[in-house]
Amino acid sequence: MDYDSVKRAEVELHDSSSRRDRARVDALLHPDFVEIGRSGRLWSRAAMIEAMLAEESRPTPQADEWQFSEVSPGLVLVTYRLSRDGAPSRHSSLWDTTTTPPRVRFHQGTRIG
Repeated sequence: MDYDSVKRAEVELHDSSSRRDRARVDALLHPDFVEIGRSGRLWSRAAMIEAMLAEESRPTPQADEWQFSEVSPGLVLVTYRLSRDGAPSRHSSLWDTTTTPPRVRFHQGTRIG
């Protein structure tokens, strides 16, 4: 399994320039995408896209403790820790790897502490 392409796509979604590019976000978010944010809010694909497009530029957060697991053929679970503004959080994503680029189907962030 090529986890590098999944990691590149996940990191790309952390970058402000990618988050404000509708075509790129459309390419990376699966049509059935949903997110549970660090606040506990449930985000639909459409709401998440609009929120990303409206964001102001910000430094790209640093991610570490990456782990990858193929949970079924064509579906990869990614977990990592994110550090942003002194508020660390843990994240998990499910990526559909049957497409190019891979597309995220689900994401959840949880504050640490």
